[in-house]
Amino acid sequence: AKQELTVLQLEMSGTIQDYNEKISKAEGDKFQSLSQVASGQGDVSKLKNMYSNYDARNNLYYVTAPQDGQITKARKAGIGEILKEGEMLVEIVPNRVQYAVELFVRPLDLPLLENGQKVRFMFDGFPAVVFSGWPQASYGTFGGKIAVIERSVSPNGMFRILVAEDSTDRPWPTQLRIGTGAQGMALLKDVPIWYELWRNINGFPPDYYKPNTAAANAAEKK
Repeated sequence: AKQELTVLQLEMSGTIQDYNEKISKAEGDKFQSLSQVASGQGDVSKLKNMYSNYDARNNLYYVTAPQDGQITKARKAGIGEILKEGEMLVEIVPNRVQYAVELFVRPLDLPLLENGQKVRFMFDGFPAVVFSGWPQASYGTFGGKIAVIERSVSPNGMFRILVAEDSTDRPWPTQLRIGTGAQGMALLKDVPIWYELWRNINGFPPDYYKPNTAAANAAEKK
């Protein structure tokens, strides 16, 4: 019986050793497969990086603008010119813009202007009939409000102001383009004839309308 027990123990030890060898071999194959997977993932990442580099280089053949618009002036028009980072290539006028009219006024008239004051326009290319003293009877003029008044004199000796579209008046023509000429007319107050004659004889400046900011603020609060 002892001899049979010894034989069985030897057989069991051999079987355990055999299974341990098989398990070790399976684990070795497993780790080898994991190593191949990691190597494959590294190759995939390398190929993705190469693709990104090629795609970025391919996109360098085209210069994209930050917004839609029309090219008005090209700074670099030649072939094979050397460009620097941040250098201007072209000037673009956006398609969707809020137009404003640039006017120049004499220093004598500057104290009479205020932000929000209404101005009438005649645009070049649009027929207009103006009756002096009767703005309601005029035809072809458009309204605007002073948005910006510069405090420094321009090289031409006059002060620059920007006039935006008046939302309460008739809309400006859709055919307007940047650079279109305009002639501005500041609205005068209604005064008696004798006052107007006296003002012209003495050379005094005219009286302009001033926006009622207090009433406007009260209306906004309501």
